[in-house]
Amino acid sequence: MAPLGKLLIIFGVVLVAVGLVMLFSDKLPFLNRLGRLPGDLVIEREHFRFYFPIVTSIILSIVLTILLNIFRK
Repeated sequence: MAPLGKLLIIFGVVLVAVGLVMLFSDKLPFLNRLGRLPGDLVIEREHFRFYFPIVTSIILSIVLTILLNIFRK
């Protein structure tokens, strides 16, 4: 049961960190651009809007890969 407990603690810390980032995102200028980066696809027509954040997804994937590799070791 010890590994499960550690995993739950890690998930709790991650959730708190994400919550704090969301709470203070107005004060962090680089987070305001996240989701509206150059390369994100936006197609707007009458009564239709398609948004696909390609570049944002790639950046988040890279950051999460680095963080998970750091914590795995």
